[in-house]
Amino acid sequence: MVLVHEGRLMVYEAIGPVKFTAPDAWLGRDTNHHVVVKRLRNADSLLTKANLAKLESAAQEFEGKPYDSAFNWSDEKLYCSELVWKVFDRALGIDIGVLRKLKSFDLSSPEVQKKLKERYPDGVPLEETVVSPQDVFESGLLVTVYEQ
Repeated sequence: MVLVHEGRLMVYEAIGPVKFTAPDAWLGRDTNHHVVVKRLRNADSLLTKANLAKLESAAQEFEGKPYDSAFNWSDEKLYCSELVWKVFDRALGIDIGVLRKLKSFDLSSPEVQKKLKERYPDGVPLEETVVSPQDVFESGLLVTVYEQ
């Protein structure tokens, strides 16, 4: 997600520790050079100074938290779409993306099965609440404002 931090537009991401990253550095990681920027559909009325301050305050709650490769729904570690969902939910009561159980995804491909065995050697937590990057991306609350 993009926030103003210390007077500059910055990407706030869960990549290792949750942190602010300069847009050029963030874009430089993409070897495909494809980016889609989305914004709240009703941003003009919702993103007031007061609400932007709430977003930054909610975001700060997670700064420095480690990345969650097991996709657990806790605040101890976070993954990318979880960070976006929780910041908007806690700051503005807006749920971007649908919360689902892990079991609702198609987990049948051999590649997915291999990853699941690596990440969950004691069994896959099929009842774990998750929000997928795709569900955030496809949220009807967002509109595409830029694509390259």
